[in-house]
This record gives sequence, structure tokens and C-alpha cells, in this order.
Amino acid sequence: MDLNQLYRAVIMDNYKNPKNKGLNHTDDFHFVHLNNPSCGDDMNVEVKVEDGIIKDIRQDGHGCSISMSSASVMTDVLIGHTIDDALKIINDFYEMVKGNDEIDEESLGEAIAYKGVRSFPARIKCATLAWKAIEKAINEVK
Repeated sequence: MDLNQLYRAVIMDNYKNPKNKGLNHTDDFHFVHLNNPSCGDDMNVEVKVEDGIIKDIRQDGHGCSISMSSASVMTDVLIGHTIDDALKIINDFYEMVKGNDEIDEESLGEAIAYKGVRSFPARIKCATLAWKAIEKAINEVK
């Protein structure tokens, strides 16, 4: 299996079996909603931060496989990190999909599967929607 096939498998697995899907709607979570009107992707995220550490992230939305699977991977990658580390990982993700290879790929975990999105500029917004929502939530909590 080549790398592109592996990346496609990660994307499809997270689309079909999303992690951390479903919102809690409780006071200990901070909620953010974002959408991408150009393609119809719609994303809700909740983040729970305790003592500067991301304890939980929940996501729910609808849209294309890239957008929805990226939300699933994002939750898995960021839970357990400090706010500052999470913001660095988010920035590395943005840089990766824009084509910058001078990033910490190891910290991205399965999010590296979205590296190929750089070849499809119209899909970058799809891949980054959930990441932009969690970044907004983290900055509002911070």
C-alpha cells in the first residue's frame, strides 16, 4: 500500500467512523459554530479545558468527507495537549495543507493524511474548517 492509499484509508475510516462525535451542551464545554458557505460544510465544536490542558473535544456537523473526517482526526490529535501546544499543532496543520514542509509532522499524527489537500486548493477550506473552529474556541477560552 502506498502512502496516498494509506492517507485515503485514514480519511475514509474517520469519515465512516468519526471520533468524538456528538455535542455535550454542558457548561464545562466551550462551543463554537463555523460554516463554509461556498461548499455547505457546517461544523460545531466543543472544547473542555482544565488547568491549561485540553481534556475533551466534541465535534458534530455535516459536509464532505474531507471536512468531516478532518474534524474527527483533529479531536484525536489535540486532546491531551496544552493550549499552547495545540495552537502550534493547529498552525502546523494550516502550514502543511498550504504546502509548507517545514513543520513538525510527528505532532500532527493522523492529520498528516491531509497533506495531499495542498494539490486541491478548493478543498483546503474543507480540511481546515474544524481546525479553525477549535482554534477559535481555544482562543476564547484562553
